[in-house]
Amino acid sequence: MALALLACSAGPLLASGQVQLEVLADKHAGLTASHEWMRALADAGVRNVRFRQAGTTDKVGIRVGGTEQRPTYVVTAKLTAKNELLLPGARFRQRDAARVARWLDDLAEKGLPEKRPKTSAFGLPAKQFEQVRADLTRPVAFSTKDTDRATVLRTIARGLQVSIQLDPQADKALQADKLTEDLAGLSSGTAIACVLRPLGYSMVPRSSAGGELAYVVVRARPGTDIWPVGWAPQKPRREVLPALYEFLTVNIQGVTAAAALEEIAKRLKVPYLMDHNALARHGIDPAKVHVSLPQSRTFYAKVLDRVLFQAGLKSELRIDEAGKPFLWITSIKPL
Repeated sequence: MALALLACSAGPLLASGQVQLEVLADKHAGLTASHEWMRALADAGVRNVRFRQAGTTDKVGIRVGGTEQRPTYVVTAKLTAKNELLLPGARFRQRDAARVARWLDDLAEKGLPEKRPKTSAFGLPAKQFEQVRADLTRPVAFSTKDTDRATVLRTIARGLQVSIQLDPQADKALQADKLTEDLAGLSSGTAIACVLRPLGYSMVPRSSAGGELAYVVVRARPGTDIWPVGWAPQKPRREVLPALYEFLTVNIQGVTAAAALEEIAKRLKVPYLMDHNALARHGIDPAKVHVSLPQSRTFYAKVLDRVLFQAGLKSELRIDEAGKPFLWITSIKPL
């Protein structure tokens, strides 16, 4: 399917119902607490809300009205004496107003928690997540080196069953930067994540209320569940890439870390991807750092570790969606 350009930044998909929020203020709540919460919720985008004093018989809960196709959820919450907002199964402080908004949006889109199907990663039903994994196993069948990121993304998108959505601003940024890696042979999911990550973007699979899937390109933010650049293997490294433990006689003198890494990966017959974000953050350029190892008899995993360490780097063995191993090269220091 084709990559879709949106007129605005991708946000939550349309909700299937409407939510009304009624907040019951405890008699011991602060005099200004209701007004402060009302302002915080309004700033977070919560509209249909009203406050009143709590009665002796009032309870926190959800009443459902409307129709099956367009339900209405009336949420009764309580503002406590500790200035916390209690919702059914959740508790928020005033600084969490944005999380309250997401909780209400989630209710509108997905309905009552007890009636939702079991979900897996990214909040998708297990069946849809497997559909996404299968779609993203498709290998990249062209060379990506020295090609702008937007062109690579569009070409990958043409081979997928689920469409990719990104806004014009992201598309413009991707057009202005070229890949230094050749992602040919890696699966589409890992390749897409690699294309987006250096510019601060990521891909999130989302499902609309009607069950339609889309891959949405978003700004990467802490705490956001995003599609990763590969996955941690479930099997031991020795089984995933046996060549790491093959012995060799090594003697490396005065070559760059980049050249040594290139030669090691060539001998292991495994691709490697650089964590450009981490390298830029810590000012590491493997092409400018010289490394040395005295002549010795050892195995490739140890050679790799010692070479990268001299450049302030380390490697992680990962697999793509199709189970193909590759090396993820990142900094020793956390990003």
